[in-house]
Amino acid sequence: MVAVSLWRAPLAESPVHATVTLPGSKSITNRALILAALASGPSTVTGALRSRDTDLMITGLRSLGVQIGEVDSPTTLRVTPATLHGATVDCGLAGTVMRFLPSVATLADGTVAFDGDEQARIRPLATVLDALRGLGATIDGNGLPFTVHGHGGLRGGTVTIDASGSSQFVSGLLLSAARFEEGVTVRHDGGSLPSMPHIDMTVGMLRDAGVTVLSPADSGEADTWKVLPGNVTPVDWVIEPDLSNATPFLAAAAVTGGTVSVPLWPSTTTQPGDAFRGILTDMGATVSLRDSVLTVTGPERLGGIDVDLHDIGELTPTVAALAALADGPSVLRGIAHLRGHETDRLAALSTEINGLGGSVTETEDGLRIDPVPLHGGTWRSYADHRMATAGAIIGLVVDGIDVDDVGTTAKTLPGFENMWTAMLEPTTTPEPAEPGARS
Repeated sequence: MVAVSLWRAPLAESPVHATVTLPGSKSITNRALILAALASGPSTVTGALRSRDTDLMITGLRSLGVQIGEVDSPTTLRVTPATLHGATVDCGLAGTVMRFLPSVATLADGTVAFDGDEQARIRPLATVLDALRGLGATIDGNGLPFTVHGHGGLRGGTVTIDASGSSQFVSGLLLSAARFEEGVTVRHDGGSLPSMPHIDMTVGMLRDAGVTVLSPADSGEADTWKVLPGNVTPVDWVIEPDLSNATPFLAAAAVTGGTVSVPLWPSTTTQPGDAFRGILTDMGATVSLRDSVLTVTGPERLGGIDVDLHDIGELTPTVAALAALADGPSVLRGIAHLRGHETDRLAALSTEINGLGGSVTETEDGLRIDPVPLHGGTWRSYADHRMATAGAIIGLVVDGIDVDDVGTTAKTLPGFENMWTAMLEPTTTPEPAEPGARS
């Protein structure tokens, strides 16, 4: 029988008052690493997040032959492209690794074998693998484990996919497409396309690297993206703080009636986490952004919310935790695709909140949350970092919440537990863990 590691979520004895400094964005870091690996010369990535997901990307690229070295600190990386060769890639549970690196692997001269955590073997991958086959790739398998037989290049061309399960299917094809002989045209034909900010992030970073990309707004073709073949220009990337990782700390202010500030918040960004400002405002919090510092002050009574999270689904666990502690009912819509994330997040959230005495009902595309008094108990993380942080939020105001496997937060934020505990100390300024640290 496997022993379960439990972490008692700290109870806030008074309103939280803290400044929290966050490390770099996982989504931007992993995109920058791929573009740097495919560039025509060396690039530098400054402020890179060092977490399980990003270290898996670094290790995967190194195994393919790319040189990635630390410069002065683990968060500054020098990336030198090389001729790609056969390798074995561990995806862990990282969607960006299992969905972005297969396209890179088609450019390798040799066989590239992919596998990952047991939970990763149920994550949908056939969409991107079938698309690569349609563009000329030879691939065995439709999910982890699978094998890409690289031939030193890929024909490319036009492919139609149903990306309603994940925007990563689109990004995974676009990121390497400039190196395909014909580039690529990706058409989405299916259900509503989720997480558009992440596709916008991909397009923006490709353009920063000198790649010509035609988006639907440019071509007038709905749900169609075209990348022309050509060089990827080396870029000295500077990574923004991870705004989605900031949301649990900002939620701490909202649920305790305290004040939390996050410095270095960008004035403009494609990160979905920026939308959390509007959600907090709608639930009654006071939100201000001045001199690149975002400050949230919680209300006396947190209101419920009716919100479409389709484009910002990764915020759902945090919003659900807030809704479970609000004074009125909430409806979270547009997030049916979360059933295919690290875990089935809709089922997980309803199960765990209801297990604490809550009242959550799954709908066809989301959750209805009717707040009732909660009690202590075990909160399962399902090896999902955002489920773990949602349990920590509830534990601020509900005594006796034990989060299992809180260490899964190292996927995107190593040292989360220490930062969370430090946030509750008077006049504290929690800093991120030492780069490369593991909890």
